[in-house]
Amino acid sequence: MQGRMITSVTELGSAPLFRTEITLDDGHGPVTAASLRISSLGVHEARIDGQPVGDDVLSPGWSSYEHRLRYLTHDVTALLSSRSVLTVLVGNGWHRGRLGFMGGRAFYGDRLGVIADLEITFADGHRQSVVTDETWTVGGSDVLADDLYDGQTIDARRRSAKWHLAGGEPEWFLPVKALDFDKRVLTPYLSPPVTRQDVVAPVNAWLSPTGRILIDFGQNLVGWVRFTATGPAGSEIRIRHAEVLEHGELGARPLRDAQATDRFILSGAEDLFEPTMTFHGFRYAEITGLSLEEARRVEAVVVHTDLRRTGTFACSDDLLNQLHSNVVWSTKGNFLDLPTDCPQRNERLGWTGDIAVFAPSAAYLFDTGPFLADWLADLAAEQRAADGLVPFVIPDVLKFLPDVPEFPTPDSTAFWSDAAVWVPWTLWRAYGDRAILANQYDSMTAHVRRVETLLSPAGVWDTTFQFGDWLDPDAPPDNPAKAKADPGVVATAAFHRSASITAETAALLGRDADAAEFGALAARIRAAFNEQYVSADGTIVSDCTTVYTLAVVFGLVDDEAEAGRRLARLVADSGHHISTGFAGTPYILDALTRTGHLDVAYRLLLERGCPSWLYPVTMGATTIWERWDSMLPDGSINPGEMTSFNHYALGAVADWMHRVIGGIVPLEPGYSRVLIAPRPGGGLTWARAGLDTPHGRIEVSWRLVDGEPAVDVSLPAGVTGVLSLPGKEDMELTG
Repeated sequence: MQGRMITSVTELGSAPLFRTEITLDDGHGPVTAASLRISSLGVHEARIDGQPVGDDVLSPGWSSYEHRLRYLTHDVTALLSSRSVLTVLVGNGWHRGRLGFMGGRAFYGDRLGVIADLEITFADGHRQSVVTDETWTVGGSDVLADDLYDGQTIDARRRSAKWHLAGGEPEWFLPVKALDFDKRVLTPYLSPPVTRQDVVAPVNAWLSPTGRILIDFGQNLVGWVRFTATGPAGSEIRIRHAEVLEHGELGARPLRDAQATDRFILSGAEDLFEPTMTFHGFRYAEITGLSLEEARRVEAVVVHTDLRRTGTFACSDDLLNQLHSNVVWSTKGNFLDLPTDCPQRNERLGWTGDIAVFAPSAAYLFDTGPFLADWLADLAAEQRAADGLVPFVIPDVLKFLPDVPEFPTPDSTAFWSDAAVWVPWTLWRAYGDRAILANQYDSMTAHVRRVETLLSPAGVWDTTFQFGDWLDPDAPPDNPAKAKADPGVVATAAFHRSASITAETAALLGRDADAAEFGALAARIRAAFNEQYVSADGTIVSDCTTVYTLAVVFGLVDDEAEAGRRLARLVADSGHHISTGFAGTPYILDALTRTGHLDVAYRLLLERGCPSWLYPVTMGATTIWERWDSMLPDGSINPGEMTSFNHYALGAVADWMHRVIGGIVPLEPGYSRVLIAPRPGGGLTWARAGLDTPHGRIEVSWRLVDGEPAVDVSLPAGVTGVLSLPGKEDMELTG
């Protein structure tokens, strides 16, 4: 970019509105093309003559700003006139707003700014450039306060049509100055931007027991509310957001200290309010300043990264369909510019462990390739700056926080750091594009080689802090890491998977020496796992569901049948309730299925009592919960400090549903060859699944006829498949 990063000379008391007037060069005919490249320190909204330059919101999102600041390119040809005004409103966003659950703000800098290049091409080939420089001006806006956690305050009395009119610059606009800014961090988006995706009307509005107006949108979602209102100038409307109700009132305690409150000050005329410099995770809103009838006209705007939906699933069990819908909505809500843990409380961070296990489900449901490639570029950048360490969260905001004794010192951590290997491998398997492996190869190998130095003399990974089987339902509510599964068993199993995948990746990329190195490392880890953790009778240290699950699915034991039998017994002993945490839950149904216990897998999936996947569904959940019991059976909120109602990690079960119930399994990366292998059970009488692949759409549906599955399959041209049904010979299929 030719422009400078500009900022206001002084603090303005509101979100700054940067402004320049554009007079088109004469004598060159009409404009044939005009392209605006723009980024900012903070989140921005650019307009020409008052019209948005694009559909994006909250741009440039949150990347690892010290390494990568993204810019968007907009075609603005149709917006320009002979004399136009370009304005850019900049809010705090992730750059200067609050970040993290331990307090703190402005980790990346205390100045908001914008950088832009507008390139205009005329009919005769003449070009005119308009760039951010000291000729711009800046003024205060109608946004008095904005924060992603706390909400936004808009004062409509401060709005002026002059902002967007040529020759009408308000007299209070001030000079700008250039910031010292390293343009080398500027990079184009790999991911689609964040956009408005849907509008949801309330399904109900009523007075709470304390007389407060509450509205229910019927769906836990992420975004903001939008409405028009008329009232006395200076009067205020306040909107508080929360995911659940408790005792008939807004259940705001799980937000911790996030205020999640928007305020709107009326001008006296009819005002449109839409707080686009914040976002909230909510199903319910409490409204002050509107009548009950007016509240019913408030609408919720759903916001997330503009991802194309690719995969579908439905079956004869309505609870499973709702569970799947919950997974979809949690993906939407937490794929807002980066894969986050939750969208509502004072956190909303890119936890590596969550996406490490959820990536296969996400890659089926949506085209996540560019989105996750963008995030992986940040992961690699953070990792390079940390000597190969993959942080707990990407971008790594935790490095800015003060040392807290009860919080572990970051180090390579199983499942979390393994995202460096598992996520690119998932994208390769889903989309068949080897470029993601090539781009992330150095990151993958750096992680594996770093962890190799952390192994104990016995060759297992029982050193450093581990989250382990996080959120084991039997762990104390205030100590979610205190799981039944031995953390060394969990970590060593995860590292074996990473070493094995990295060996396969090296072989695919023609790195033969590396392939041999990592293959030998995987073999050593496997041998050490069996030596240290597996007894002669097949019992694995800590003898719980998660350790047998990982041993089977990650290929660590020779006698998988015995491990499967022990696993099935433990599941039965638990009454077919969930007894796994973060590490075991995504894989336990696969371990049971792989070892011949499909009936047990279905019983576990279909259990309705707490803890289970369907318990939240029976409690009215419309997204996946963080805890199995985020809401207790009596309708009260879990008393723990860590309770979210929108966390996709435990929804990783959708991957099994797609493959085993729906029956769509890639035999080759990108589904160029596919296994069609539905496995009916659990009383299901029909199911259907569909997936848009790089080669076209695959459709599978089955129904039970006289107890046997009748299957319909549609494959794209050029795609081959294998139809595998219980008790029948496999059949070759062609598209």
